[in-house]
Amino acid sequence: MKFSKKATLGLLFSLTLIVAGCGQKSASDANTASTGTSVPVETETAKLNVQVSFYPMYEFTKNVAGDLADVHTLVPAGMEPHDWEPTPQDIASIEKADVLVYNGAGMESWIDQVTGSLSNASLIQVEASKGINLLEGGEHEHHQEDSEATEHDHDHDHADEATTEEHDHDHDAEAEAEAGHDHDHGGLDPHVWLSPALAVKEVRNIEAGLAQAAPKHAEQFKQNADAYIAQLESLDQDFKAAGTDSKRKDFITQHAAFGYLAKEYGLQQVPIAGLSPEQEPSAAQMASVIDFAKEHQVKTIFFETLVSSKVSETIASEVGAKTAVLNPIEGLTEEEIAAGMDYISVMRQNLEALKLALNE
Repeated sequence: MKFSKKATLGLLFSLTLIVAGCGQKSASDANTASTGTSVPVETETAKLNVQVSFYPMYEFTKNVAGDLADVHTLVPAGMEPHDWEPTPQDIASIEKADVLVYNGAGMESWIDQVTGSLSNASLIQVEASKGINLLEGGEHEHHQEDSEATEHDHDHDHADEATTEEHDHDHDAEAEAEAGHDHDHGGLDPHVWLSPALAVKEVRNIEAGLAQAAPKHAEQFKQNADAYIAQLESLDQDFKAAGTDSKRKDFITQHAAFGYLAKEYGLQQVPIAGLSPEQEPSAAQMASVIDFAKEHQVKTIFFETLVSSKVSETIASEVGAKTAVLNPIEGLTEEEIAAGMDYISVMRQNLEALKLALNE
């Protein structure tokens, strides 16, 4: 994050003291969930107040919480979350919450500054990607030949040749890296939710956080999580079959969001831009992708819904390919919400789009 953005957040924290710090907490706020010795929510009628960073965290949390929590998303619908920053009102909402769920891995570049400013010592913070082996952003460059699946800590088999380096998820190190990079998430790829297999781990982490906040409902949270994970595991199996049976293994994407999915299912992502969809590719990057597309006779160039498709369309025109949507599910559009779309249905659309592109 650039210095100017950090200065802006600092001002927001000061304003938040006016918005949230001058009043007394309500009786229900006094029963917020605990990260340490405070008393967790135990009343029969109280619902957990859960704030989540952006859409996938909402989807996963809502399916685990059911009707036992009010779940609120900080990033508005239709907004690209990479560059989003909280307002004083958002920070006040987090201050009053029982649980804060965020993806981590640098996706929410504001998280450490915001949580460090809070006075709510009983707030439970759930980092959904905790315990997942993270990829370096540079591992998605298409000129790297190795597309072997990286080893993850779950029940799926992976090739012994996996080369992904394991990383300790150290917030301080991420903050230091953040100071020297703009929109690169500290060099780590945060898009773990796009692998259904890793989404299972995120759901389990969220289940654990909610159970900590409301131990009396732990069994219900587990039942809800089990039911949702069954859908994720079915999705995982379908992606695995698609990757195994496809004629080709490479696909070109608008930005490097599908590295975990590619690694999981033995595919090769060829990103036009880097980890942020707003990052403009250089002329050399454009030329490299065009050369790759021509050499490998790529017939589909993928774009996404929340940002301009101009770059993808330019490359598609240059190589005589068509364009199609591959959705990183960083948020739903108003149209998708109106159509009743959710993570599972969008991922199944992604699956069908990939199956077509990989078998042309």
